[in-house]
Amino acid sequence: MSTPHPIDVPQLRERVQAALDEDLTHQRAVLDELGPQVTRLVDEVAALLTGGKRLRAAFLFWGYRALGGPDSPALIRAASSMEMFQAAALLHDDVMDESDLRRGRPTAHRTFAADHRQQAWSGESHRFGHAAAILAGNLCLTWCDSMFATSGLRPDEIASARSEFDNMRTQLMAGQYLDVLDAAQGWEGLDYAERIRRCRTVIRYKSGKYSVEQPLLIGARAAGAGPDTLAALSAYGLALGEAFQIRDDVLGVYGDPAATGKPAGDDLREGKRTVLVAHALGLGSDEDAAALLDCLGRPDLTDEQVGVCRELLERVGAVRATEEMISQSSGAALRALEETDGLTDEGRAALVELVSISTARST
Repeated sequence: MSTPHPIDVPQLRERVQAALDEDLTHQRAVLDELGPQVTRLVDEVAALLTGGKRLRAAFLFWGYRALGGPDSPALIRAASSMEMFQAAALLHDDVMDESDLRRGRPTAHRTFAADHRQQAWSGESHRFGHAAAILAGNLCLTWCDSMFATSGLRPDEIASARSEFDNMRTQLMAGQYLDVLDAAQGWEGLDYAERIRRCRTVIRYKSGKYSVEQPLLIGARAAGAGPDTLAALSAYGLALGEAFQIRDDVLGVYGDPAATGKPAGDDLREGKRTVLVAHALGLGSDEDAAALLDCLGRPDLTDEQVGVCRELLERVGAVRATEEMISQSSGAALRALEETDGLTDEGRAALVELVSISTARST
C-alpha cells in the first residue's frame, strides 16, 4: 500500500484554501465601513493566496499530527495562518526585489502602480504601488496573527506554540534585513568560504526557518512535544529549510517559467547573491567571475545572455556543487528524522515524503 501524499491527503490544499477564503470574506466585512476603495487591497491578497504548494501549512499540520494530535478544522485554520504569513513575506519581498511577476501574474506593487497610471492620479505611480503593496503585506501580518490566535485549537495548545510563532514573525523580518544588508555591502574582499557562509545565514533566517522548521515546531509544540523531540525536529527542519531554499535558487536560474511563474533567469536580473553564484565565483577563473558579475543585477539581461550565464555556471562546476549541498542537507534532514522519537508512523512517513517534495527539481 502506497504512502498517502502528505499535501494532497487529507485534501490539505483544498481545506487550506477554503479556510483562507473564509477568513478573507470576514476581513472584507471588517473593512466594509472604509468604503469600496480598500477592496483592491483585499483583492490583491486574495489573488496571491489562490493556489500555491502549501508547504508551510503542511509542515504545521504534520508537526501536530506526527505527535498524535487529531485532524480538525481548528488545525487547518492554524496551518492556514502560515500561508497568510508567507503572503506578507512575498508582498514585501517583491517590493524590495522590484519583481515584475509572481506566480505568473504581475506583482502587487506593479498592479497598484498600473492602477495609478490608468487613473492619472497625482504623484509617482511606482511610489504609490510600493506603498499599497507594503500595506497589503502589513494586513497579512495582522490577519496571520488573528487566524492563529482564533484557530480553535485549545488555549493551552496555542500558548505552548505561541513563542515559536512570535519568533518566526520576528526572525523573518530580521532575515529580510540581512538579505538587503548583504546586497548593499557586496562580496568584494570576501573569500569563497565567507561568501558561502553569508549565503547560508541569509537562507536560514530569510527563508529556511519560516518555510520549514518554525511551522513544524509550532505544530509539534501545540501537540505537546518534549524537548528532545523538538530538538530533533529542529535539526530536521533547519537542514530541509536550507535544501528547500537552495533548490529555489537553482529554479530561479534554471526553472521553467510556466512552472515558477517568473521569467527564466530573473534571479540573475535581480542580482541575487545565491550559493549558485558564490560557487561560480569561487570555482571559476577571474575571467569567468568578471563575466558573471557583469551580468548580475542587470534588469535588461536578454534570454540569450541568461543562457550564456547558465552555461558558465554549469561549466565551472557551480551547479554540481550546489546540487551536492542540496543532497547533503536533505540527507541531514532524513538522518535527524530517524533520530526523532515519539512520532506516529503516518506522521513520520509524511515528513520523509516532504523532503522529496520540498527539494524537487521542478515546481
